[in-house]
Amino acid sequence: MTADFYIILGLLAVTITLFALGKPRMDAVALVMLVVLPFTGVLDVKETLAGFADPNVILIAALFVVGEGLVRTGVAQKLGDLLVTHAGRNETRLMLLLMFIVAVVGSVMSSTGVVAIFIPVVLRICRNARLVPGRLMMPLSVAALISGMMTLVATTPNLVVHGELVRNGFAGFKFFSFTPYGVPMLVLAAGYMLVARNWLVKKDQVMQEAASKPRMTEWLREYALSSHRLQIAADSPLAGRNLGELGGQLTRSANVVVIERANAGRFASRLVRPEPQTVLQAGDVLLIDWFDSSVDAVEVTKRLGLVELPLASGNFTDVLQEFGMAEVMLPATSRLAGSTIRKSKFRTKYELTVLGLKHGRVAQSREILREPLRIGDTLLVFGPWENIRKLQADMTDLIVLTLPAEAEDVVLAASRAPLAILSLAVMVLLMVSGIVPNVLAALIACLLMGLFGCIDMNSSYRSIHWQSLILIVGMLPFSLALQKTGGIDWFAYSFIDLLGNAQPRFILAGLFIITALLGLFISNTATAVLMAPVALALAAKLQLSPQPFAMTVALAASAAFMTPVSSPVNTLVVGPGNYRFGDFVRVGVPLALLALAVSVLLVPWLLPF
Repeated sequence: MTADFYIILGLLAVTITLFALGKPRMDAVALVMLVVLPFTGVLDVKETLAGFADPNVILIAALFVVGEGLVRTGVAQKLGDLLVTHAGRNETRLMLLLMFIVAVVGSVMSSTGVVAIFIPVVLRICRNARLVPGRLMMPLSVAALISGMMTLVATTPNLVVHGELVRNGFAGFKFFSFTPYGVPMLVLAAGYMLVARNWLVKKDQVMQEAASKPRMTEWLREYALSSHRLQIAADSPLAGRNLGELGGQLTRSANVVVIERANAGRFASRLVRPEPQTVLQAGDVLLIDWFDSSVDAVEVTKRLGLVELPLASGNFTDVLQEFGMAEVMLPATSRLAGSTIRKSKFRTKYELTVLGLKHGRVAQSREILREPLRIGDTLLVFGPWENIRKLQADMTDLIVLTLPAEAEDVVLAASRAPLAILSLAVMVLLMVSGIVPNVLAALIACLLMGLFGCIDMNSSYRSIHWQSLILIVGMLPFSLALQKTGGIDWFAYSFIDLLGNAQPRFILAGLFIITALLGLFISNTATAVLMAPVALALAAKLQLSPQPFAMTVALAASAAFMTPVSSPVNTLVVGPGNYRFGDFVRVGVPLALLALAVSVLLVPWLLPF
């Protein structure tokens, strides 16, 4: 071997060591290597930086944008709600159902694309179920990798080994030839992850870590609000009348904060802003905040035909897509100081309703509309998100202190959800059919998302997880450097000399191991390209059928569980899952050995030598 080979091998060892230590960050290490590699003389600057133009890198960036479009239109939320509907908030059921869905979807489209789409879904589920993302992100990536073992088109290495067989005059694989290996592997991996997830994040850390932002229900208790959800009965005198006609019957003693209307469309908001001309309907649910403590609320609700509903249910305390809450404070420059909420015409000026008031840390339980406001007071306001955002921009009289956890789930383009689904469907069909390369299919979906108004340019750029992309770009040159120095060929053919005369099952095991190890340093597609000819050469030397050897290479190429840089699928979940290099080693190595056992046991049985 040449000196260049040992230099590249040394840099690779340094990179992996720094990854394992976790300092500096992995993307920072990748940037350092991008600077160092041209000085070795093995690669020039153009070759080192070629990863920035690599189609797979562009594909991943485009898929982040597609995923953001699904979030902004509420599709990701609907998908997450579907998961929660069938699995509840039980973490075990959520994980198993998530792995099953991802494996099935990934069997017909890019596993990287599936992960990019499901990351925002999983993040939302974790926020709502008070789970740490690290408990579900690695099961997500594991299921996506295993999806490559499901069908012929699930991942590029499958097509590579299939093409190598056909080019050499052998029968290739059929569409479902991989399924008998993928299904048992998925079942075993799901059972394994039930245990391995505890090596990532302990269960007693979940509540503490997930509760970083307050929820609206917590604010209702904290501000001691006398809020009620009241439904208008069919025989109520309020049905068919507008709010302006009610006069002293209700509005003098209470604020009608928002109206929930059940007959809205599937993707439309279920909340109606209360205006004097708003006509009430039977079945409407009113969120009422009583501010006059002298009024007998029970008597009034009974007389007006209103039915009390639990405050902790319904749209108000779940995910408010149009309306929300915020804590705001009066700064020293505030012109509201010394006035009252009623005198300042707060609701008219800001189009927000004040639900609660604190002097210091003490919540005021008496009538807050007539309470003089002081510098440093905290108000709990309720109203359209757009008006809350206006307060964030103008800090003269009020400063927005805190937004609730629900603010992260606000859908900005809910009415365009069907168009986002159409864009996604076009991308999937183009990927499955192979009419255009995957990267073009993803870029077409991005353009459709923008054309339909599902996403804008600013949010598109913000949606891209640059840490993951830099990490991938920084590792790609090592693949080329190892090939140019002859290292890959040396490893492959040394393997033939070492195990060429062993028993067939041992050769399959060795073939799996060397393929999986190569996958630590180069892409699984490049691994398949290099190892497929080796597999066929081994079969020819032993005068055995080439199919089991080719299948073993394909399965090993998908078993990239061991490091965060083994596959883009792993790299994508590093940030959202807050993982370290060692987390993948600790969880991935036993899982790779499990995949090895499945392959060695099943491949010779289903594809005899």
